[in-house]
Amino acid sequence: MPSAGDRGRFAIEAEDLVKRFGGATALDGVSLAAPEGSVLCLLGPNGAGKTTVVRTLTTLLPPDAGRASVAGHDVVREAGRVRGAIGVTGQFTAVDDMMTGTQNLVLVARLNGFSRQAARNRAAELLDLLRLSEAAGRLVRTYSGGMRRRLDLAACLVRRPRVLFLDEPTTGLDPRSRGELWSLVLDVVAQGTTVLLTTQYLEEADRLADDVVVLDRGRVVVTGPPRRLKQRVGGRRVEFHPPDRSRAEAVARAAAALTGRPAEAEGDVVRMSLEDAAAFPDLARQLIDGGLTAGEISLGYPSLDEVFLALTGGRNPAGAFPEGATRAVRD
Repeated sequence: MPSAGDRGRFAIEAEDLVKRFGGATALDGVSLAAPEGSVLCLLGPNGAGKTTVVRTLTTLLPPDAGRASVAGHDVVREAGRVRGAIGVTGQFTAVDDMMTGTQNLVLVARLNGFSRQAARNRAAELLDLLRLSEAAGRLVRTYSGGMRRRLDLAACLVRRPRVLFLDEPTTGLDPRSRGELWSLVLDVVAQGTTVLLTTQYLEEADRLADDVVVLDRGRVVVTGPPRRLKQRVGGRRVEFHPPDRSRAEAVARAAAALTGRPAEAEGDVVRMSLEDAAAFPDLARQLIDGGLTAGEISLGYPSLDEVFLALTGGRNPAGAFPEGATRAVRD
């Protein structure tokens, strides 16, 4: 956690948050922080506590213990100021199917004190920003799922929030729609908005997050920048396809014998660990000269999937994390 002298730099900060529902503890000492103009991603399985964190930070649920501030305002003592500084979109869109895209945004703007002309201007601006101008006059019930998500995001941006909360915004979207929404989120951040994003998708966290906080059973399991988490697992990863992809396992054994480095096959891909990136050219030449690959050889970091498998005792990140595990990775 940052020191008291650092707190002015953070748009979101929570320390030792606790939330109980009857005998169940939903949050058990959660601490996190997000600098202004960054993306903080909460990652974890269903029931991990992600939505409870969002509801607490957006003043919908008071914490039973701990403290939190958003946009410099305490979420309990200054709840009204917090609500005036944030935008929130949940797991389900909150737009009106029986209104057009323009009408939805004008209504939100008017409810937030915009004049009629200012509301129309802001609606047009957002429809253009989120690539919905051509559908502005259509009823929302005719929109695709991706278009509805973008309109819901536009409604959250009407007031130009300092902090934007996105609770699993891409759930159920096809890959193209998900990619479009990712691009829009990055555009919003580039304009200075801080984003807290909850997701179950490791790829989404890898693409968007400056920092990742993994939750399980209301506790922080691991936290840090995606690249730092990958480095934590150890070194780089070399991937290549053997000439005969049906023989990947045999090629992996041959690669290990030839190079003296561990190798394993996954499907038709062979992967090898490499601690020192400077050794990659020599390794690639060995594999090529040995006839073990006829195609592209790539060098990169482990995926977040591999990171979480390593840091959480070999369990799939979409499933349960080890109870009580607490690991922190920081610059």
